[in-house]
Amino acid sequence: MKRIVLLTMLVISVVMVGDLLKPIRTAAAQETAFPYNPYPPGILPADLATEIARVRIEVGIIEAEAIAQWLALPPPVLTGQPPTLQNTGMRANQLLGKLMNFDENMSPLKNRACGFCHMPYAGFSGPIQSVNLTMIAYPGSYPFRAGKRTAQRYSYAPFFPVLNYNQTQKLFYGGNFWDSRATGYLLGSPDAEQAQHPPVDTQEHALPDTACIAFRLSRAVYRPLFETVWGAGSFDINFPIETELICGTPGGASIFGGSATPIHLSPADRTKANNVFDHWGNSLDQYEASPDVSAFSSKFDAFLKGLVTLTPNELAGQKLFDGKGNCNSCHVDGRGTTLLPGLVDTSDEASVAPRFTCFGSANEGLPLNPRDAFYYQTTPDVWGFTGNPFGFGYRDLGLGTFLRSGFGAAPNPNSTWTQFAPTSDGQMQVSSARNVALVPPKCVTTEAGTGPYFQKELFHNGYIKSLKQLVHFYNTRDVIGIAQQVTSGHCPPNTIEKVTCWPMPEVKNNLDMTTGKLGLTDLEEDQIVAFLQTLSDGFTRPYPDIDTFTGSCMTCDPATDPNCTPSRQGNGFLIPTPTPLTPCAPSICNVAPLPTMPIP
Repeated sequence: MKRIVLLTMLVISVVMVGDLLKPIRTAAAQETAFPYNPYPPGILPADLATEIARVRIEVGIIEAEAIAQWLALPPPVLTGQPPTLQNTGMRANQLLGKLMNFDENMSPLKNRACGFCHMPYAGFSGPIQSVNLTMIAYPGSYPFRAGKRTAQRYSYAPFFPVLNYNQTQKLFYGGNFWDSRATGYLLGSPDAEQAQHPPVDTQEHALPDTACIAFRLSRAVYRPLFETVWGAGSFDINFPIETELICGTPGGASIFGGSATPIHLSPADRTKANNVFDHWGNSLDQYEASPDVSAFSSKFDAFLKGLVTLTPNELAGQKLFDGKGNCNSCHVDGRGTTLLPGLVDTSDEASVAPRFTCFGSANEGLPLNPRDAFYYQTTPDVWGFTGNPFGFGYRDLGLGTFLRSGFGAAPNPNSTWTQFAPTSDGQMQVSSARNVALVPPKCVTTEAGTGPYFQKELFHNGYIKSLKQLVHFYNTRDVIGIAQQVTSGHCPPNTIEKVTCWPMPEVKNNLDMTTGKLGLTDLEEDQIVAFLQTLSDGFTRPYPDIDTFTGSCMTCDPATDPNCTPSRQGNGFLIPTPTPLTPCAPSICNVAPLPTMPIP
């Protein structure tokens, strides 16, 4: 009987995979039907439709792989007290998370999976190079709505603790997302809670009701695995006949009248649907915490084990990372920080699995990036939804906005935190530095130059386009003559933006002053980059699914293109910030408790 069931499931999966792997032209056509396009020319990249189709096919390939892995997995045995899924229970839960992560059916138009914005070969961040250069945020299920920030890396996110305020240090630690709004207050895991946001984010998957996840999972080919992990009867929910119609309509549609629960369920069925939604987050968290995603397989990990030596440049970069560069103060690597001249750290590593984050938040003073698609979503789409009524009057206050339960964030579940919003304005999460340099193997590097490279976008607003620029920004942001009181696209004559000119911060409040004038030489900047490149997983063993990239690497010729250097990478796509810049909307910058100083 078991063999018949498995064979039946295999046939179903093959049919499903065939549907996932439609030709590119068909997928592209789906993305361009009745699009929302309020953008001026150049914000959406010219190859967007075909690149979306490429990534969707890659997502389908990984989903097919996950189905095969599930079908080959010996079923766990429920035993013990408390009952435990013995032997393969952990792997079953991880594979369930993987199956859900790459399932396009978890969106209204059945065209977006979580993995669409978070592909393995990009360190589980943004996989479309032209998007990383142009519109910054990734297009959601309804084209071409888009969010307001870069796709943050999944890897090592499960290690962030539940968000809490350290009363001694007077700082917040933990949470997930750039603004820490996935606190973990209910599930005990910020990463699990993070997985619950994109499915119902109007700019991303855009499902109109969390119960749509339960509804779509109840029809998934891998439903038996969900019931194995979370219990038979998980989907004993009486969904009304119009549920598919509701779930096929993007969230924010005026027809819903602002309701977050347009699917009318009984209290008992709503509780069951909520439980499924919680388990969705739990299993996705377990996938992201697994070696499939958070692998600890980098060259640096091998170095800590004594299996390999670092090159002279990498070793020099590590010393600078811990010392003059002051990187280790936030991206904690398990050693001491030796900032003062003459200090030498002769201790052993305090951790053999450092996370390269302090789990905190900081305002690094990034300029406003006028390429962010969010600024242009000021008119309603065909569903009557307007993503950003404030236009360029929007300011991203990060953690501060969340603590106020403000526009574009999420409700703050702890009112005692709200008082700290003014001292948190502008702060964004300190992501792990691990996998910041991870790219498809054939693309070799993140840095433009003489060979193939993969174009990434860095920080919350994608303003920085290379690791060299990142280190140079930390090094020179506040240097007199380089720091300018201008917005992006308006650097003075005879200066080069991101090289000899840094535009002013979008939010000047609460600037992190531990960097900005480090005194690093050009060589020392390069050495820190070399060290960051040792943090990419896949050195001690292959990184799962890193070879799924089917696109083309970027190339350029330094002899003919002045921007074909890591220092000027992406500068050909700079556009001027509108002048005069619209003042910050009162609904954002004049919300109690007021900022420590006015935000223009």
